[in-house]
Amino acid sequence: MLKKNFWDILAWICLFGIVLWLILKVTGIINTSLLLEYAPLFGVAYILGLNIRKLNGVAKKVDKFEHFQQATIKEINDLKLNCVRNHK
Repeated sequence: MLKKNFWDILAWICLFGIVLWLILKVTGIINTSLLLEYAPLFGVAYILGLNIRKLNGVAKKVDKFEHFQQATIKEINDLKLNCVRNHK
């Protein structure tokens, strides 16, 4: 099951609001002032910022795993060398 936090839920609410606003705007149901014209763009900027932050977090985790992998390979190779030396 996917873990949802407050920021994920807020991003989905923003995205739903933007889609609803676009539908109402295209159909001509709403006519808004210039300030409200740009409000959905702020929502898009928020969602993009949130996803960039999440991608940075994932990149840091991947980097940690790469270092762990390299350290593990080195340790295994050292163990192999010790086994070969002790076996002779």
